[in-house]
Amino acid sequence: MACLPFLICLLLISFCKCDDQLTQAKQLHPGDVLGSKSGVFALGFFSPGTSNKSLYLGIWYHNIPQRTYVWVANRDNPISTPSSSVMLAISNSSNLVLSDSEGRTLWTTNITITGGDGAYAALLDTGNLVPQLPNKTIIWQSFNHPTDTILPNMKFLLRYKAQVSRRLVAWKGPNDPSTGEFSLSGDPSLDIQAFIWHGTKPYYRFVVIGRVSVSGEAYGSNTTSFIYQTLVNTQDEFYVRYTTSDGSANARIMLDYMGTFRFLSWDDSSSSWTVRLQRPASPIDCYTYASCGPFGYCDAMLAIPRCQCLDGFEPDTTNSSRGCRRKQQLRCGDGNHFVTMSGMKVPDKFIPVPNRSFDECTAECNRNCSCTAYAYANLTIAGTTADQSRCLLWTGELVDTGRTSFGDGQNLYLRLAYSPGYTSEANKKNKKVLKVVVPIIACLLTFTSIYLVRKWQTKGKQRNNENKKRTVLENFTTSHEHFEQKVEFPNINFEEVATATNNFSDSNMLGKGGFGKVYKGKLEGGKEVAVKRLSTGSTQGVEHFTNEVVLIAKLQHKNLVRLLGCCTHGEEKLLIYEYLPNRSLDYFLFGM
Repeated sequence: MACLPFLICLLLISFCKCDDQLTQAKQLHPGDVLGSKSGVFALGFFSPGTSNKSLYLGIWYHNIPQRTYVWVANRDNPISTPSSSVMLAISNSSNLVLSDSEGRTLWTTNITITGGDGAYAALLDTGNLVPQLPNKTIIWQSFNHPTDTILPNMKFLLRYKAQVSRRLVAWKGPNDPSTGEFSLSGDPSLDIQAFIWHGTKPYYRFVVIGRVSVSGEAYGSNTTSFIYQTLVNTQDEFYVRYTTSDGSANARIMLDYMGTFRFLSWDDSSSSWTVRLQRPASPIDCYTYASCGPFGYCDAMLAIPRCQCLDGFEPDTTNSSRGCRRKQQLRCGDGNHFVTMSGMKVPDKFIPVPNRSFDECTAECNRNCSCTAYAYANLTIAGTTADQSRCLLWTGELVDTGRTSFGDGQNLYLRLAYSPGYTSEANKKNKKVLKVVVPIIACLLTFTSIYLVRKWQTKGKQRNNENKKRTVLENFTTSHEHFEQKVEFPNINFEEVATATNNFSDSNMLGKGGFGKVYKGKLEGGKEVAVKRLSTGSTQGVEHFTNEVVLIAKLQHKNLVRLLGCCTHGEEKLLIYEYLPNRSLDYFLFGM
């Protein structure tokens, strides 16, 4: 019998009068409904499922046969003792206050405002509950305090001034509106992605690359139904808003108690909600966060999505939960290259590098030995935005990546080591250069060595000749120190003597003897000379040669042949005399 008043209240809900405003003089009690102007939504008390133990204040779709709740005020503080004294009222401070039969406050808007006399609350056709001042100034709205559902035209704020702003929190169960285990919010460390959280652990990751973007698609059996997503990411705030075209079927986006983020639309033909899109696509496949481990990825392009290893990696057989490992370890410096994997969901834990071109992004990763991959995100830009961090870098392990079938994938550039024996194009060019340069250098070194040896030999011969000449001159001095003064005579160049005698031609020979041969020659000035060439086998040594030179030089007489000079060249010893065209004295004396 104790439950009889509660059941009566529930029965009265469908027969109650539906008002469109809540004022300080008009409260909302169990059985009452505050409807939107066009009757799309309603605000009232409900008990989910077949439960009759708890009563909640919430908003639901009022124009479809299936009761669908989109907002709950007292989700963690239900009314356990329903009675007619339970009510939602506007206080003197213009707050909406939900109180139980004992007058305890179960929920309130908790705002502070002055001059709030005459405030009232209305439920808009968008499903937004808004307390307002008489001048229609909105002082609070349920759209700023969502539970598990995002409705069209709701501005869902993921970040405001570097702080996570709002969260969607799933129901605990299909008939339990209390706070569940799954939630959705922006990433507290990076403002271009969002997460579904299972408790405090990531469950699914959304990558939101664009700073400002608008996208849309048709949905439902009615081709005139369109939903548009507008994403805005500025320096102060990061939010998403969904809108539908006029005349579109009812649509909502919600996070269910299983952790699935769903876009649903109402199908009049089946009188049910149809799932148009959901993330993760399937919790039993590899879509959830980091399910494929480090350096593994979920390939959604396969008929049955499954984990694969990134290019250049292989399964880690030592620990299956560790994902994949490199086939070849990276080496800092020349020995690495990048491979491109297209259509990829970029991995988590990236480092945005602002204001970089593609080539600068590549160079940024290439010169950092810790950089394992990079991407140059495809941004859809509209209007004036903050710095565009299109360049994304990764250091360390790559986690939570996949090949996406949704058309929003990026090119991921992986850093890999060359295989053993592989020669890069740069090294191939270097080897080609070496094949040409080394022989040239070897030839130059050979020619240089030959030149130096020849030059050394020539200088050696010159030094020998100079030494011999020095020996002759020394002998001139040492052998005849008794003379009062030195004898001076010219030393004629060997080449000049050879030219004068036609290279000691036999036709120029005047005679020969034990000492050697005598040649007729003509010097450059036209002077005729007789050249005595001592034979190399002659017993006349340097001393005899010296004595002859000194004696003949001293014994100058008009009847004696005059010595004009001498020449020493290697083993050659030459005396150059005045040529006597009338033959010698012995010819006239003895008739020879």
